[in-house]
Amino acid sequence: MAKPLPPLQALRALEAASRHRSFTRAADELNLTHSAISHHLRNLEDTLGTPLFRRVGPRMIPTSAGARLAERVRLGLAEIDDALTEARAGDRGGAVRLEVSVMSDLAGNWLIRRLNGFAAQQPHIELMLRVHAQLVPPDPYTADLGIWHKRVDEPGFVSHKLIDDQLIAVASPSLLAQIPNFRVADTRKLPMLRFAHRAWRDWLEAAGLPLQEPTFGPIFDNPDSLLQAAIAGQGAVTARRLLVRDAIEQGTLVQIGTVCVPASLEYFVSWRENHPREAEIRAFYEWMREQLVS
Repeated sequence: MAKPLPPLQALRALEAASRHRSFTRAADELNLTHSAISHHLRNLEDTLGTPLFRRVGPRMIPTSAGARLAERVRLGLAEIDDALTEARAGDRGGAVRLEVSVMSDLAGNWLIRRLNGFAAQQPHIELMLRVHAQLVPPDPYTADLGIWHKRVDEPGFVSHKLIDDQLIAVASPSLLAQIPNFRVADTRKLPMLRFAHRAWRDWLEAAGLPLQEPTFGPIFDNPDSLLQAAIAGQGAVTARRLLVRDAIEQGTLVQIGTVCVPASLEYFVSWRENHPREAEIRAFYEWMREQLVS
């Protein structure tokens, strides 16, 4: 006779506590109390006859047995979620939902306007986009696929660099037209918009211009707002070539000269190894790579 399985809530507590290295954060995620998490895990340890966690300072570190079990439980929960998603699809032809977390600048200035092409190519994949704006990635387990500025260091994840991008300077054609026969050397005559997370210095040095940073005008914390200000003719900006490619092709922005420098941050595409929806993840990843060279 098969042994009864532990309660699902106990297995969820194990998976969350292992991932967060914290009973408190696991409790917050599962909407339980700290004592409830402790109770679930203590009962699980008693059932299995082996310790699953050990305390190291303020952190709860899974033992080797706890880590192995948590990973298997994580895969099992993902399989259950996948099965439920397929069941919910009903008569939609077996549509598979893929949850994608993506940096806000890439989503707003490049990805979203191309999604119709992906839908036409992969009609059975239903994308759910979550926009992320912070440099530090979110919990990588909260999305099927993440496109963030940093690799995922958690074991069991794969991360691929999306593109080797460059930084260029751009401005609206109406702004450049205010200076007859505009040249790169005239850039400092323009309003130079400031971005909280990137200085002008590298581009100015590559252009052979004085390195003094602009000292007046608004400071933008969000790259989308920065680019909208440039398109509106409020000033010149430095930006990733990928993010302004469409605006340059449409004529709403113009590259200043040919000066470019390597971008200081990359985009990395990350997902869990052996993900139950890995075929769909790879289809989306390969589609993005095709778009980058088209």
